[in-house]
Amino acid sequence: MNSQPEIIAHRGGQWPGMSENTLEAFTSAHRAGVHWMETDVHASADGILFAAHDADLDRIAGRPHSIRDLKAAELDSIELLAGGHLPRLTTLFESLPEAAWNIDVKAPHSIAPMIRTIRSTHSEDRLRLASFSSSTLRRLREALPGVRTSTGVQESALFAAGSLPGVAPAGPCPLPVGLDALQVPMSFKGLPVVTVGFVSRAHEVGLLVHVWTINDAASMRLLLSLGVDGIVTDDVPKGLDELAAWT
Repeated sequence: MNSQPEIIAHRGGQWPGMSENTLEAFTSAHRAGVHWMETDVHASADGILFAAHDADLDRIAGRPHSIRDLKAAELDSIELLAGGHLPRLTTLFESLPEAAWNIDVKAPHSIAPMIRTIRSTHSEDRLRLASFSSSTLRRLREALPGVRTSTGVQESALFAAGSLPGVAPAGPCPLPVGLDALQVPMSFKGLPVVTVGFVSRAHEVGLLVHVWTINDAASMRLLLSLGVDGIVTDDVPKGLDELAAWT
């Protein structure tokens, strides 16, 4: 396992005068010293992947359109409410060649474009693919053997069951091939998810533990004390400060 925990920039982090999930935000995080960037992708009408959390443009651009209904050239021209434009995923890869990308594939129609993009850019070694959906993860793993992936909701729940008496440390089911990280919230419905035992079992079976999305210093310090491998945060400077103080 990594001896040095990492800060992972959630949607590139929140920076003054910059929209989330923009080249400007990711560049700021990279310049601050972050290696792993977290983002989400949605495919345009012509199958081009854009970094965006929401499926539509209402919150970020004030436009009543879904990303999948517009062609890439039109999406390129839309200015976001907080400034900047939606970046194509390939633009992020090209502009920040030393950065690594944790990519949440949000919708089934984005799976094929994700596979094509990875193959055409030869970016397998700088990616980790994520999704809440087990079926999405299964299709990605089958098409892209060797690419790192994180756990979906069901897989995380199965691993958590490994704390029960008589259950194997990795849970009741074999771990998927290609899985390298558990990416989980700190708690779920008021119950703690990330504990000393959870982290210990993960490391025992060769998995990293990443926790999202943590923006307060006290929680960051607690997670570092538990031995997690990564903290996903919007507040990149705070995360880096806490990490520096811890190490």
